[in-house]
Formats: sequence, C-alpha cells, structure tokens
Amino acid sequence: MTKRFSIRLLLLTLILTLAASTAFAEKASVEEQRAEIDRLHNQTLQRLYEKYPNAERVIKNCYAYATLSNSGVKVLLFGNARGRGEAINNETGEKVYLRMREGSVGLGVGAKEYDLIFLLRDKAAWDSFIVGKTRFGGAAGASATDGSSGGSVEGAEMAAEGVWVYQVTKKGIALEASLKGTKIYADKKLNK
Repeated sequence: MTKRFSIRLLLLTLILTLAASTAFAEKASVEEQRAEIDRLHNQTLQRLYEKYPNAERVIKNCYAYATLSNSGVKVLLFGNARGRGEAINNETGEKVYLRMREGSVGLGVGAKEYDLIFLLRDKAAWDSFIVGKTRFGGAAGASATDGSSGGSVEGAEMAAEGVWVYQVTKKGIALEASLKGTKIYADKKLNK
C-alpha cells in the first residue's frame, strides 16, 4: 500500500466516523443528548484542570463559562468542524446547551477531536455569546486575568471582547493554514 493511499484511507475513515457519530447524536432523545453533553462537559473540565490546575479557580470566579466538545476535518482547501456543549452562568445558575459550526478555507489536511473552554467576563459577554452574536477570528496575543487576584490565566487566549478560550486537543492531528468562521449558538431543541 502506498503512503498516499494510506493517508487517503485514514482521512476517509475519520470522515465516516465523524459523520456516523453526528447521525447518532441527532437520533438520540433530548434527555439522552443532554446527559451526553453533561458527561462531555465534566470530562472537558477534568482534562483542562489536569493541564492547567489554576483553571479550576479561574472558572469558579468568572462570570460565566462554556465548554464545547468538537470534531473537525480538513482536506486540502476546505475544512469543517462541529461541536456541542453547554454554558454555565456562575452568577445566575443558568445552563444553556450549545452548538458550534466552523468552516475554514485554506491549505491543510487532518482530523482532530478537541475541547474549547470559554471564559466570559461579564453579562454583556454572556448575552452576546448565548445568542450567537460573538464572532471569532484569529486569536489575539493577549492573556486573560483571573479577575480576583490579577493573576494571568495560563493557557487561555483572547477570542473576542470579554471572551477568553482554552483549547485542549483530545486526539488527532491537523496541519493547516486557514481562515476560519466559527458560530456558537444556543441549541433550541435542547433548551426547551
């Protein structure tokens, strides 16, 4: 088997696996989907705390936060990622189930599963994030502060006004140089 054929076979397998898992998630009941997202949320936080122990204190002290578990594929010029998660408002106790869609254009190849953990500074950032108005581009070179002691939030990058993000890759590899458009919004079906 040639190396080129092996890479194509691997990518095809990853694409089919992602498509099958998405189809399964759509057919599960609302209660099953919520339970799965809750489970992924807890796993995401555990992975984050293992990598950045200070993050647990930061998340408890921020206005709100969100976790998204995502899968993405990039083949030549086009890429696509999808994710699901939940946002928790530490001030009000509100929980909102989320969806994420991302499209990208640029050179690249690969597939990966990864978690995104967003820190939301205040009510304005929460309101914008939940209704899908927050727009994400390239990450800015700024560091977040934890809001209480003035300490830096290790590993987080500024993603938008009042929003910082951690990214933790679970598995896979992707080599890419691309422009991305990411939309995160409340899942109407799961938030009824």
